Amino acid sequence: MTSPLPDGAPGPDPIAVFQRWRAEVEGQMPEPDAITVATATAGGVPSARMVLMRRLGSEGVTFYTNYESRKGRELGENPRAAVVWWAWPLRRQVRVEGSVTLDTSEGSDAYFAARHRGHQLGAHASAQSSVVRDRAELERSYAQAEARFEGAEVPRPEHWGGYTVSPEVVELWIQRDDRMHDRFSYTATADGWSVVRLAP
Repeated sequence: MTSPLPDGAPGPDPIAVFQRWRAEVEGQMPEPDAITVATATAGGVPSARMVLMRRLGSEGVTFYTNYESRKGRELGENPRAAVVWWAWPLRRQVRVEGSVTLDTSEGSDAYFAARHRGHQLGAHASAQSSVVRDRAELERSYAQAEARFEGAEVPRPEHWGGYTVSPEVVELWIQRDDRMHDRFSYTATADGWSVVRLAP
């Protein structure tokens, strides 16, 4: 059971609202699936970067990356993350915070198989977040991956796959005049969502 909605709240289920807003900006933004993902080390040192949201549902927000990248290492130490999605045509923002789990092997395999071949090769060629001497080193690594898989399907590397941020707290933000914005904070409960209005 959800809690009573504050006046003006866009809906009882913040993920359903997120899905609706995402659908509304289709064709209005160059990259409507762009999100910021913030992670932190076990000691609390934060980092953030832009990635692409590849699945959005009741289970949470899923993105794909190299497990050995900085974010992958940090999620291994501290499996929690925060996500921010900003829809400038709507002047709306969604924040999602929660624990992080690995996508299933089947889910990661299916997504990898659907990627452009060049992106598949890049996942093999780039040891993400490691130091490289120059651009030429990257290009040699890519050429080696091309030669290795010439005439064959490119398999998903064991070090590459998906992460899902399970929504524990979701904030929906709607821009209003004079910085009197609408903010609604949803907290997941055993019975649904508890929601309150926050001061802007």
